[in-house]
Amino acid sequence: MIAPQFTLNAGAMVQISRRGVLIGGGAGIGLVAAWTLWPRRYAPTLTAGPGEHAFGAWLKVAEDGRIVVAVPQVEYGQGSWTGLAQIAADELGADWRTVGVEPAPLNPLYANPLGIDDLLEGMPAHWPAGDAHSAAPAPELTAASSSIRMFEEPLRAAAAAARAVLCMAAAQRWDADWTQASAAQGFVTLGKRRLRFADLAAEAARLSPPDPLPIGVAGAGALMGQPLPRLDAPAKVDGSAPFAADIRLPNMVHVAIGQAPPGDSRLLAVDRAAAQKVAGFIALVERPGWVAAAAATGWAAQRALDAAHPRFATDGAVVDDEAIAAALAAALDGDGHRIAGSGDLRETFAGATLFTATYRAAAGLHAAMETPAATAILRDDRLELWAQAEAPGRLRAAAAAAAGLAEGAVTLHPLQLGGGFGGALDPRAAEQAAILAMELKRPVSIVWSRGEALLHQRPRPPAVARMAARLGQGGAILGWQAKIAAPATGRDLAAALRPDRLTGLALGLDPADRYAVGGALPPYRIPAVAIDHHPAAIGLPTGHLRAGMHGLTCFFTESFLDELAHAARSEPVSYRIGMLGGEPRLARCLSTAASLGGWDGGVPGSGQGIAAHAFRGSYVAVMAEAQPGPDGRAQVGRLVAAVDCGRVVNPGLVRQLIEGGLIFGLAQALGASTGYARGLATTRGFDTLWLPRLADSPDITVEIIRSDEAPGGVAELAVPPVAPAIANALQTMTGQRIRHLPLTG
Repeated sequence: MIAPQFTLNAGAMVQISRRGVLIGGGAGIGLVAAWTLWPRRYAPTLTAGPGEHAFGAWLKVAEDGRIVVAVPQVEYGQGSWTGLAQIAADELGADWRTVGVEPAPLNPLYANPLGIDDLLEGMPAHWPAGDAHSAAPAPELTAASSSIRMFEEPLRAAAAAARAVLCMAAAQRWDADWTQASAAQGFVTLGKRRLRFADLAAEAARLSPPDPLPIGVAGAGALMGQPLPRLDAPAKVDGSAPFAADIRLPNMVHVAIGQAPPGDSRLLAVDRAAAQKVAGFIALVERPGWVAAAAATGWAAQRALDAAHPRFATDGAVVDDEAIAAALAAALDGDGHRIAGSGDLRETFAGATLFTATYRAAAGLHAAMETPAATAILRDDRLELWAQAEAPGRLRAAAAAAAGLAEGAVTLHPLQLGGGFGGALDPRAAEQAAILAMELKRPVSIVWSRGEALLHQRPRPPAVARMAARLGQGGAILGWQAKIAAPATGRDLAAALRPDRLTGLALGLDPADRYAVGGALPPYRIPAVAIDHHPAAIGLPTGHLRAGMHGLTCFFTESFLDELAHAARSEPVSYRIGMLGGEPRLARCLSTAASLGGWDGGVPGSGQGIAAHAFRGSYVAVMAEAQPGPDGRAQVGRLVAAVDCGRVVNPGLVRQLIEGGLIFGLAQALGASTGYARGLATTRGFDTLWLPRLADSPDITVEIIRSDEAPGGVAELAVPPVAPAIANALQTMTGQRIRHLPLTG
């Protein structure tokens, strides 16, 4: 189960001390509106507390006027709590100052099949739909920029039903026609008469909503498209928002962890006597793949771990840069799987002079501000867990299995994340906390050190792309081929997200890994196209990073396209737009970014480059101004982004996400990566990671193009085109093409 640990409201700070003791909870009791929007095999499990009244699975109305929205998405800075609550408040006719959110309970009603499908680029052949006969419904998941796209419709339906029964209850008091009533600012109104939502909730519970639901009427729509303030901002500003590392419980121990290198590795030896000499030392727990030092404080735990000097042994090959490069090269020269294709590429390429280029990308690191952490306590054979959870059901199942408990014996409190970027899909910290709580019989707080996180978080996979194209008359691209060597990360993700931990083979997945080449199919009109994935066994566990492989494939595609534009002696923007007859929204993004940025044609010496990408139903173009820096790293002076993400719920959130995505993309373009030596990542701290500081951050311009299309994904949208835009800008300054990420040297 999930027990909500806190509620965030727009009008008040959270009344929980950041460092205070947090004991399980959840709010409680009330009435449930009698309606049948939800599948009957999944009853709503949203609970209400004293003075609260639950309306189905999504909404609660309190007697003091508060509106609480249950949100099945973890908040890690992307604003999903605010955006989803705004949708419900908009349809309900609520006063934004009274609206709050809390984590939704684990229930298939909150499953995210869209998120899993987009995350894995449509890989699972038959991911279960989540009905009563399914052994593994689609998981609750925060990923793939899917929050608004997945949950706007059920939230609107829930809010419309609640608004309808509230209007009915008011109309009964007034002996009036309820269809003439409307809702606004937390009141039901009819002429000069009005009643508070809170005063009507009990009566509304005895009523059934109409069929069909009155969506988008009777006061709905007042909040849509407004830049409302974020619900999570006040608690983050005053420090009261709890994170996994903040939980404090009586008699708790703090734990530092040391883990074995990837591959067939095991713990060989520790200096237990040296660890025991550290003041505050409590215990040293050994497992085949890791060792944990428990102490009275986090500092003492880390000192004890350092003193224990754990030593690991690896059987077989040790991962390093040379071995990874060899594995990728061998895969590229071997057989591949055709992921996408159109036209007859073989005939198009036959006997033609081809333009070719090979691009490379190093493993990418998450580097979130909050490192992996979890807190666990065993109470009466039940485990209570506070953790980072982008897939809460999967995390709870993993923790239960690690502790040797049934899933029903584990209560999970999902907390906000300080970043995440896909790293919180990894349940290892929660598994370790569960094991240690069972063994030590005391509350346990485990926090990975920054070095441990960089060494052992599963990175975005390294990759090599061999690109080829044939140009025709006027520089038109007649044929396009991308052969991409990369680990089969998607198959591993699919297996890991299943509660039953089936392998990719047992899942019935296609051998071709669509995730590994996600975003590689160009959005341009090209007669013959082939995209192939060449699976590479690099001996290194890999995982998801914000934007997935789109962060690499967009670099491959848009850099190579720029090379072709130069070969065709064509201006890069018009060259792209000329091939976008089927994608007018992307063409408009390109023309808008060029116009706003003062595009001068990308001529030699201009220091300007441009790139575009279509992603999760949204479109973006980025123009960069850059020049080589004295340390071999580019100096980026300006980024201009034009975005078409469809109908906008909250333009403030969209702007924040695009600006943050541009900075994230800048980090990925110029750093935020690692090599490997002796089985370990060579990047150990922020000092060697190169993340943009304020002095490194460019001037940023963002234009949100008005659109009435369905909302598209935004959280990852701006990341992919940043690196190719910078690479294209550098080429105009130096005349040299950088074909590797990061863009250094």
